[in-house]
Amino acid sequence: QVQLVESGGGLVQAGDSLRLSCAASGRSISMNDMGWFRQAPGKEREFVAAIRWSTGTTYYADSVKGRFTISRDNAKNTVYLQMNSLEPDDTAVYYCAAETTWTPILTRPGSYDYWGQGTQVTVSS
Repeated sequence: QVQLVESGGGLVQAGDSLRLSCAASGRSISMNDMGWFRQAPGKEREFVAAIRWSTGTTYYADSVKGRFTISRDNAKNTVYLQMNSLEPDDTAVYYCAAETTWTPILTRPGSYDYWGQGTQVTVSS
């Protein structure tokens, strides 16, 4: 079992930055592919970013490419999402997720087995 806890959300202004953290407990996530998703009110949960454990390859949604960076610190059992140049459309609850069985597609919520409880990010204009 893996428990994931997100932190770092908050209320910011457009153009500001935030860094979200996802701390894992229960066991190491060093060999898990990890992802970040977000869900705005009335919308489906959508993919934001993912990182492969084996290669460090990263993937991003087009809407955040160039502004967000996913990274991981295996020694701390933590995954991060650095968010720069935030926009009002980035307002959502952000969730981290861990995949335990390799899948070629990391952009689907169904590819992940463990989820955190989410952290709210609100960007005012």
